[in-house]
Amino acid sequence: MFSDTELPSTRPYLIRALYEWCTENGFTPYVAVKVDGSVQVPREYVQGGEIVLNVSMDATSSLKLGNEFIEFKARFGGKPRDIMVPIHRVMAIYARENGQGMAFPVSDEESVPANLAAVDKSSADEGDGEPTPPPVSGRPALTRIK
Repeated sequence: MFSDTELPSTRPYLIRALYEWCTENGFTPYVAVKVDGSVQVPREYVQGGEIVLNVSMDATSSLKLGNEFIEFKARFGGKPRDIMVPIHRVMAIYARENGQGMAFPVSDEESVPANLAAVDKSSADEGDGEPTPPPVSGRPALTRIK
């Protein structure tokens, strides 16, 4: 039996559930990420320490929504890139079309879990799809959890 401090995070499970909800209903799932040294994304697309990624099947290949990382291959400006986002850096997942989704707390002081400290940040191989920019209409309508 787990104590409250040993329970695994619900965040990866909620991300997978909302991803499934988006795809089953014909929406485009976007993931907002607070970027730090543990996040492997094209830095030239980071704005204000954040990046929004289109994680739809059309924009990615080899997508893995794991308990520790979101990993996939995608093209940015025509260049293939390997993307790796630690789950604890995901700020939100939402549908581009209506902004519905869920937000998660991410602090700048949050330390990288020990098992993520030695992440290999190798360069990209191949990727499919072209991620699109975040919605212009402003922030999505999200439910914040702890």
